[in-house]
Amino acid sequence: MSDFLTARRTRVAANLPLNDALLIVGAGRPVALPEISDQTYPFRSHAEYFYLTELECTEGIMAYDPRDGEWVSFVPAVTQSERVWEGSTQLEGCPLADFASWLAGRFGRPVAQLGAPRPDIALDAELNKRIREYFHHARRAKDQHELELLRSACSATASGYHKLAQLIRPDISEREIQIELEAEFFRAGATQTGYSTIVGTGLNSAVLHFSPTSRRTRKGDFVLIDAGAAIGRYTADVTRTYVVDQPDPFQRDLYQIVLHAQERAISRCVAGAEWSHLHLACAVEMVAGLVAMGVMRGSPTSLVEQEAHTLFFPHGLGHMVGLGVRDGSGLLPGRTKNPRPSLRTLRMDLPLEPGYVVTVEPGLYFIPPLLQDPSLRATYRDSVNWPLVDQYLQLGGVRIEDNILVTNGAPENLTAKIPKSL
Repeated sequence: MSDFLTARRTRVAANLPLNDALLIVGAGRPVALPEISDQTYPFRSHAEYFYLTELECTEGIMAYDPRDGEWVSFVPAVTQSERVWEGSTQLEGCPLADFASWLAGRFGRPVAQLGAPRPDIALDAELNKRIREYFHHARRAKDQHELELLRSACSATASGYHKLAQLIRPDISEREIQIELEAEFFRAGATQTGYSTIVGTGLNSAVLHFSPTSRRTRKGDFVLIDAGAAIGRYTADVTRTYVVDQPDPFQRDLYQIVLHAQERAISRCVAGAEWSHLHLACAVEMVAGLVAMGVMRGSPTSLVEQEAHTLFFPHGLGHMVGLGVRDGSGLLPGRTKNPRPSLRTLRMDLPLEPGYVVTVEPGLYFIPPLLQDPSLRATYRDSVNWPLVDQYLQLGGVRIEDNILVTNGAPENLTAKIPKSL
């Protein structure tokens, strides 16, 4: 077993309040496609199992007994059919058939289950919730092996984005941009994409999770691209916004507001900083820009306190990233969700610590379903220059996103090599 996995398991075990409880972490089973066939969705071990093993192992189990401090990996025997049809080889570990006797030898003790739970073991929901909270928190800080994978993923992502300089032009489709971008990821060493690539042009750039279509670009379109290459399941998560041909003054001003707010937010990603405070500070800065442009009216701080910023900035500042696109996000153990309406979409609420990797991705959008909502127009009647907004309802939106490593000193931008210009 690799030294980094040994160190990782030791660190995790030391941070779990198991007392005398056993810990069982399941990899899961394939999920059948909704059709009459023997096909399944591509299998991926549960992230909690993969974190401890780095194995894609159907029905695999990692078991831990705090009495002896030993982790035991149980893996299924490879069948002749799997060897013939899939080229499978036997993984190292104890036979899965021995797991029942391992568990029986510890009869009567409480069992916490992480990963994919096993139906043959009674589920202690309260114990599981507590252990998962601490397990989740223990793996937020990335170890050196994880950071190496993330740096490689960021490098492959940069290769893809550098290709875009040749692609952003009139009459290219969103799908064509996606194909060329992802192909470059793989040429640069990606093993997969980290998530479904977003390419939105024109009005589509204001749809937060937009799937590329056959729509073709036109002069003056915003082009918003949110994509990341993954290596060993560790993914980058990057967004850039462009304009086809030349931006007009309104587009340029909107972009500069987001860019400056993003750069200031990045500089604040230091150990001890509360994420919710960073989010609200960024919101105030972007609202100040909108006031200066004549889009909003009033005191920026007061407008944010009234939640008026959510008309144009309806999502959170960002999230954690690593083993999956939102790896480690959530609440600090013991915290509850902030009830403030504008923080409902904030994907994490905790102080930053060295080793955390976070996305910083502010955005400003002209989203017709929000801006044409009669109740919102009534609530914010005096806060928004509605005639001006109506002129730009088809504009789309701007988002800029980088991946930031929190250190003991200044933050490190892992995606700094990807240009940020219209």
